[in-house]
Amino acid sequence: MLKTYAYLALGDSYTIGEGVPVYENFPYQTVQLLRNAGYAVAAAEIVAKTGWTTDELQAGINNSRLLPVYDIVSLLIGVNNQYRGRRIDEYEQQFETLLQQALRLAGDQTERVFVLSIPDWGITPFASGRDGAAITREIDAFNAVNKQMAGKYAVNYIDITPGTRLAANDPSLLAADQLHPSGKEYTLWAGKLAGMILSDLLK
Repeated sequence: MLKTYAYLALGDSYTIGEGVPVYENFPYQTVQLLRNAGYAVAAAEIVAKTGWTTDELQAGINNSRLLPVYDIVSLLIGVNNQYRGRRIDEYEQQFETLLQQALRLAGDQTERVFVLSIPDWGITPFASGRDGAAITREIDAFNAVNKQMAGKYAVNYIDITPGTRLAANDPSLLAADQLHPSGKEYTLWAGKLAGMILSDLLK
């Protein structure tokens, strides 16, 4: 009998796919790609909400009934810490705690955990009238933290940020709210995540 893989996606609006149909968010598209590759994968379990910061995601996890162990765990969090002007040292501490928890939920198997970098919303029309260059610098600083943490714990890291900056010249990569990614952009993320899962985890 085929093993059915369980996938837990932790995050914020970028994980639920704010502004696009559910079937266009990246966890859903990732599951479809894995199924198309011949694997039995349950629908992604998502613990995420628009606007969540690291501590709010932690509270969301604490209030969720989760499986003891998942085969795949993705973590993408931090944009709202930056947006609200929260300190980067606070982010570092809270992100590390979340990553440790993600590892536990992955059965302490580092190859099962996938950290995604924070998209750069500073280039979107929504950021018009703000200091886009400053937003970009801050996003880079937050991503330096989550990349360093991913290295520290030897988990997978997917840098999606450069691709999100292409939306500055390609409106099709943005949802109707002119802030969040479109399904087309999420397809790119799902391709990277599914590709890494297939090459590193399901080989």
